[in-house]
Amino acid sequence: MLIEDMVREITSIWQTDELRRHRPTPVDEAKAGLHIVEQSLWKAVPHYLRRVSNALKKHTGRVLPLTCTPIKFGAWMGGDRDGNPNVTAKVTREVSLLSRWMAIDLYIREIDNLRFELSMNCCSDRLSRLAQEILDRETSAEDRHENRNQLQNWNQLKHQGQQVPCLPTQLPAGAGLPSCTECQDGEAHYPRLELPGTNHMPSNRQGSLKPDAPLKDSKLNSTKKLTDGDVANAPVTLRTASFNSSQLLAQRKLFAESQIGRSSFQKLLEPSRTQGPTIPPYRVVLGHIKDTLLNTRRRLELLLEGLPCEYDPWDYYETSDQLLEPLLLCYESLQSCGSGVLADGRLADLIRRVATFQMTLMKLDLRQESGRHSDTLDAITSYLDMGTYSEWDEEKRLEFLSRELKGKRPLVPPSIEVPPDVKEVLDTFRVAAELGNGSLGAYVISMASNASDVLAVELLQKDARLAVTGELGRPCPGGTLRVVPLFETVKDLRSAGSVIRKLLSIDWYREHIIKNHNGHQEVMVGYSDSGKDAGRFTAAWELYKAQEDVVAACNEYGIKVTLFHGRGGSIGRGGGPTYLAIQSQPPGSVMGTLRSTEQGEMVQAKFGLPQTAVRQLEIYTTAVLLATLRPPLPPRELKWRNLMEEMSKISCTSYRSTVYENPEFLTYFNEATPQAELGFLNIGSRPTRRKSTGGIGNLRAIPWVFAWTQTRFVLPAWLGVGAGLKGVCEKGHTEDIKAMYREWPFFQSTIDLIEMVLGKADVHIAKRYDEVLVSKSRLELGADLRKELMMTEKYVLVVSGHERLSQNNRSLQRLIESRLPFLNPINMLQVEILGRLRRDDHNRKLRDALLITINGIAAGMRNTG
Repeated sequence: MLIEDMVREITSIWQTDELRRHRPTPVDEAKAGLHIVEQSLWKAVPHYLRRVSNALKKHTGRVLPLTCTPIKFGAWMGGDRDGNPNVTAKVTREVSLLSRWMAIDLYIREIDNLRFELSMNCCSDRLSRLAQEILDRETSAEDRHENRNQLQNWNQLKHQGQQVPCLPTQLPAGAGLPSCTECQDGEAHYPRLELPGTNHMPSNRQGSLKPDAPLKDSKLNSTKKLTDGDVANAPVTLRTASFNSSQLLAQRKLFAESQIGRSSFQKLLEPSRTQGPTIPPYRVVLGHIKDTLLNTRRRLELLLEGLPCEYDPWDYYETSDQLLEPLLLCYESLQSCGSGVLADGRLADLIRRVATFQMTLMKLDLRQESGRHSDTLDAITSYLDMGTYSEWDEEKRLEFLSRELKGKRPLVPPSIEVPPDVKEVLDTFRVAAELGNGSLGAYVISMASNASDVLAVELLQKDARLAVTGELGRPCPGGTLRVVPLFETVKDLRSAGSVIRKLLSIDWYREHIIKNHNGHQEVMVGYSDSGKDAGRFTAAWELYKAQEDVVAACNEYGIKVTLFHGRGGSIGRGGGPTYLAIQSQPPGSVMGTLRSTEQGEMVQAKFGLPQTAVRQLEIYTTAVLLATLRPPLPPRELKWRNLMEEMSKISCTSYRSTVYENPEFLTYFNEATPQAELGFLNIGSRPTRRKSTGGIGNLRAIPWVFAWTQTRFVLPAWLGVGAGLKGVCEKGHTEDIKAMYREWPFFQSTIDLIEMVLGKADVHIAKRYDEVLVSKSRLELGADLRKELMMTEKYVLVVSGHERLSQNNRSLQRLIESRLPFLNPINMLQVEILGRLRRDDHNRKLRDALLITINGIAAGMRNTG
């Protein structure tokens, strides 16, 4: 059987198209993320929490509380609209509701399993009372439902234009006699009365009338018609009416629909009411939970379809606490009755899932560029004849925003007419107000640079909530979203601390953080754009200093801070081993909390299988605990910081002189790499550029890194590093930076990651791309860059003290060497295909072959974007 299963699996893979023919939508991307939760994290989370609980019990004697959730999950698939016009307010709403639907569907499956398992009758008094209350309510509801069905069936007959059977005005002759009196051929001499109602069952005897038959077509065996005056006097035998086949089928369908609805079918699956007292109480309670979950799921389906949804709030779950309450009652009951082994099994796993995933699986973060908010406020202030917001200086902006935030009236008039892009921003805030922080997580402001960027979002958020509250006639669900500034460029990173200080010095904002967010400020730092802006070495140092400054600013005002790390999969975008990255953070920056992104292929690599997901969650937990309880060491002396500052400046100058100041570089980049062809991959919904204009600045970090990884040059991860190390070594500081490598975790981590990337680079492969694809006038530039790569490798080995690359990571070295026999031929094929395709760019077969080589190299290089 195993061999046959493998043959089927291989056949399926072999005959499946290797390429995605259409670009995925944001909803498609969100579904892929939900699939990871369903297939992997749903199983991994209870197992991980059970291991944490067992470890705590072993070392402290205390278990992890059932509702304690060390790790929470978020997503921005369907919420990240930064430069992606495909993510609209409608998409965000659909993805959020879809995530809630998936959560409810998974809970229903678990409840079904629990109902089968918990068959015992022994329970606590509280659970017994709850079960009896549920049974009493269901009994009362069923009685009301049956009465309502009788009325509905009667009305349905009249609505369809059928003659409703009339009740007789007097009894027929011989009504007081036994039914067997004066019978002929087994038939009575008086007509059978047909009364509508759900309890009526038709007879199969020939002499009976079909329950819903139109009486105007009924005929008697006598030659005269029956009239109201004849009922008492005509001793006739009632016969079957003559129907045509279509009428008969229609009558049967109408009768069936009136008799067996959804509720009747459900009765086939549930114990009958007469068995109520003998139903195990756990099954009664869990059955009620399932019914409520089914209502919740149906409500979400109606909302997704845009249909009217008038459910009573008591009939569905809105928050996870409502679902947790009866589950915890079942758990406590099992524990009190000596069934702890059952309580700590499937039921405990479900409670932990509810506490972790809540009603959304993953809360959706929203992200938008700061400039879009300024454009929106421009439109509003211009419409109100208040001036142009974007032309005001920072102080005037803060004064205006603070004043409006303290007010109680909406700022945006309902009648305002704005351009489509501004309307989309306003619609997004409206959707956020309708969904609330029960479904959504944070609102991230990319390219944040001033305190006004944060207050602008707070004002637009407040205004939308006021408008929605006025329309609904009730408060918006949940609270306001956390507003998270994202500092990305080197310039913005250097001013991050001062921006946070300015924000917290504003009375309204500080009180808002304390009151609505438990005195907690979240700040995001970006690794991708900072690396593309100044090179990996400079970006790493600026990120380190920015985190120190942000933590210090929050400490000055007594505000707790969580740093949100926007890492990518590649080293050039801040990627690398999770444990190593967390352990190299500045002291005090990981105080029990940390947020980090996992992007691209790393999501599947780290969380695609339950076993690997458990391992990854344990790595996060261990690293955060250690960084909190035993913070990484700071630089031992001021001289180390000064040396790092000097290396950073030299590195940044070298990097920018090549990437941004050399007029030949952009053309060389386009010739030497498959960057222009990456758009055919259809791997994401977001465009490769923020704007349609050319240049490295508007190119997104993912294609920037991905293209260089394809050629095995991996330039973004090392360019400028060699120049920085060489500069300080030539000034006689070689021993100092060797000591920095041994004793400073941040510096050691930075050098180790660069060494790992250099181990994957291949000068000879990169040279082959230049020989085939690059014009002769730019071959010298490629040669210079390869010389710099060799120089970087030399000085990295000097600092680390290693004889060859990856000497301290033998497992990685073996992995790289094992892939080379496959990677090298694919690179040679890609070079040849690129050359031919650029001479015949309409050749679809060549394009498909190129895309297959791109996928192959990406799989071999692993952390590619």
